[in-house]
Amino acid sequence: MQKLRLSLACWDYDRVAALRTGEVRADGLELVFLAQPVEETFFRMLRHLEFDVAEMSLSSYAVSLARKDPPFIAIPVFPSRFFRHSSIYVSAKSGIRRPADLKGRRIGVPEYQMTAPVWIRGILADEYGVKAEQVQYLTGGEEQPGREEKLKLSLPKKFRVRRIGPRQTLARMLAEGEIDALYTARAPSTFRTRPRQVRRLFPDFQKVELDYWRRTRIFPIMHTVVIRRERYRAHPWIAQSLHKAFAEAQRRTYRSLGETAALKAMLPWLAAHVEEARREMGENWWPYGYAPNRHVLETFLRYHHEQGLSPRRLDPEQLFAPETLESHVI
Repeated sequence: MQKLRLSLACWDYDRVAALRTGEVRADGLELVFLAQPVEETFFRMLRHLEFDVAEMSLSSYAVSLARKDPPFIAIPVFPSRFFRHSSIYVSAKSGIRRPADLKGRRIGVPEYQMTAPVWIRGILADEYGVKAEQVQYLTGGEEQPGREEKLKLSLPKKFRVRRIGPRQTLARMLAEGEIDALYTARAPSTFRTRPRQVRRLFPDFQKVELDYWRRTRIFPIMHTVVIRRERYRAHPWIAQSLHKAFAEAQRRTYRSLGETAALKAMLPWLAAHVEEARREMGENWWPYGYAPNRHVLETFLRYHHEQGLSPRRLDPEQLFAPETLESHVI
């Protein structure tokens, strides 16, 4: 039987390495793996539908579901997760010392609909009483001028969002005090080059994030994996085939991280970190699948709706191919 050839665009994470090398193969599929940065993958997929399968911003995917004929359908695979307390940067000139000080301020975000700022705004609202509509958002390139929202948004008027100038960048504006804070996925360059002007809101972020995990059991999901819907409609079996292959590649990474004969990653205390993750979060600390992630997805979709990004609150099961919501039992 001739295998179905599909392009797959994804960053070269350890948890997908076995798919990239061909060590793990998806049943019935020949995958052409394109390893590229997430910003490139998202832009090319959202604007031009260039790939058959791709890593995708969870927020962008949720926004796309509001279209009359949604172009993608997802599988419950989550190549990127990230606690985001560490991703709030403040200008020294702002005088911001605690989350409540963000109210009424000018906040930079590369894109309003980015997944990382959705989580940050939601956490700030739930945990610290800073509502999304209580600040002004300035959008644009973090390091290069000219970045635009990848998807057209229609936000309620209570959310104040405007673009920065055509030659401005958020990283420099933060250091100069032209914005008071920045919610972002990538650390701004000025955090390294101008440490006296740019700092984290939560310097002890690991302690704060661990406390957040212990109380909420939420390890925020950033990205999922989507299939072009026309491909899925023609071959619905590919959803399960891909899901199984991603899961097997991840299982091999778990085993690799547990290796103690030699360090597989260039981290001196890798073994200690793995032991801590198991102790705090269990053996499967980065779960794929629908059931173990339902509460995380429910929280995200609530934030997405509250922040004006989805016209109605989506249910988690609406995100994924129905075949991937359950598995056979022997």
